[in-house]
Amino acid sequence: MRIAFDYQTFCNQRFGGISRYFARLAKQLAESEHDVRIFAPLHQNHYVKDLPYGIVHGFGLKRYPPRAVHLFRPINQFIARHAIKKWQPNIVHETFYSPYQSGPETNCTVITVYDMIHELFKECFAPGDPTTHIKRIAINRADHVICISESTRRDLIRLFGIPEEKVSCVHLGFEKFLPLRKESIAKPKIDHPYLLYVGGRADHKNFNGFLSSIAASPKLMRDFDVIAFGAGRFWADQKVFIKQLGFHDSQVRLITGDDTLLGFYYEQARAFVCPSLYEGFGLPLLEAMAHNCPLISSNTSSMPEVVGEAAEFFDPNSIEDMTRAIESVVYSDERINQLKLLGQERLKNFSWRRCAEETLAIYKRII
Repeated sequence: MRIAFDYQTFCNQRFGGISRYFARLAKQLAESEHDVRIFAPLHQNHYVKDLPYGIVHGFGLKRYPPRAVHLFRPINQFIARHAIKKWQPNIVHETFYSPYQSGPETNCTVITVYDMIHELFKECFAPGDPTTHIKRIAINRADHVICISESTRRDLIRLFGIPEEKVSCVHLGFEKFLPLRKESIAKPKIDHPYLLYVGGRADHKNFNGFLSSIAASPKLMRDFDVIAFGAGRFWADQKVFIKQLGFHDSQVRLITGDDTLLGFYYEQARAFVCPSLYEGFGLPLLEAMAHNCPLISSNTSSMPEVVGEAAEFFDPNSIEDMTRAIESVVYSDERINQLKLLGQERLKNFSWRRCAEETLAIYKRII
């Protein structure tokens, strides 16, 4: 089978869960002896570097010039569409939402929906944000839609009125990151126990709620730092908020780096906390379990579906309940060891191979 992935996520992201998903999916499908190609003429993605020769058709840049993504998009779209048409794949899997079809209209088209954040949290986005409109166009013209959780699948059907038979759920896989190498980077010095937060800090991620739950406990404020990994600098209002809560200098730290560094911080954390109001899947939950890091998680949307019993859950709308959940884990070695064991057992339900097999079954069905 000839399977084409379009340029979108590999040009939009240098790092990130969506591009990681498609890179791992492409690798697994290629290993099962299918002809797989990623058409990304001018991309800036880190993960495609690890793919076997011949999968990626395009030229990699270290990063796009500032504010130039909108200039590269039409170039990539034009070149990729003609290259896909010339190759004549059996299936085109679009990696993000576009009003324009990536392959010829005669091709079967699949699209993945990751979450319904723009629809459920409109107040977090600028007025007139076109994402929902473009998403509807892309979904309506696709032959089939894959959602990365059953929670997202239900939300999509309910909010967009998509027929149930057109939408399938395929869970993501996971990986344990490579350890830090002595020759590449020195291991960071850990001076104080910390709680780990990973990813963006938009309103629906509830990072401020997480900080408030720590500040509400004199014990937690005394005994733990907070490390936020990824997603750029703290905003000015976040810095003000951290000071207002009473955190001392450097008690809340921002760390950025690659997957090997993230793996190190998972392994050294007292616990990983996911305070989000909504997640389409929550890939860091699997990453934390893979690095034997105990989970403390919000009980909303897809998170219970992904984690099962391998987390201490809380209501993300309740600072008091979040504080309770964190204290019940970090001050109990018995509970930490229990969560680690439950996490290792839960991981058996997820793999990139399984993700690829279920995706391939959908391709075959719609062809």
